[in-house]
Amino acid sequence: MDLSLILPMSAFALAASLSPGPVNMVCLGSGTRHGVRASLGFVSGATLGFIGLFVAVGLGLAGVLLRQPGLAALMRWAAVAFLLYLSWQLARDSGELAGRDQDTPPGFVAGALMQWLNPKAWLAAASGVGAYTHAARPEELAVFAGLYAPICWLSLGCWVYAGAAFRRLSTTPRVLRRLNRGLAALLAGSCVFLLWP
Repeated sequence: MDLSLILPMSAFALAASLSPGPVNMVCLGSGTRHGVRASLGFVSGATLGFIGLFVAVGLGLAGVLLRQPGLAALMRWAAVAFLLYLSWQLARDSGELAGRDQDTPPGFVAGALMQWLNPKAWLAAASGVGAYTHAARPEELAVFAGLYAPICWLSLGCWVYAGAAFRRLSTTPRVLRRLNRGLAALLAGSCVFLLWP
């Protein structure tokens, strides 16, 4: 393993994890609605879900999907349905924080599942594996996944923390409703990229 690859791998992982995407929007919304501690299950699930996807792509899953267009189409439609469901949940949120203890924040399983249905995650996994690993060197995939895991977790945690900070700045239901609807629109808008031929 060439140590000179560790810095570029880390930079790629940081850029891919920190840039806006569907999972990041859910982290921001959960941090705003439920706070940091309640959102860490989703962050952990999303991190492990992505690492599982990353390793699977590195071991050849992307090639299998290319040979099975029906399976790829099924996954694409499942992703659209899941993202639209999450968008609907965000859009209809009242913005009231008083009853937040009665609400269930998105959890570990939702985070893990969302990564497998997230087009940004697939793109990051495929491009990262293609750029920085060789099929003949599985140790490169292991090192990259080991670097990616804490970077992804901390990056998603930053989005949760940003949501919690926003919550402290403005706790009026009207402002939080607007934020939720904006995040819902972004999530729903990300479906366009899934449906684009």
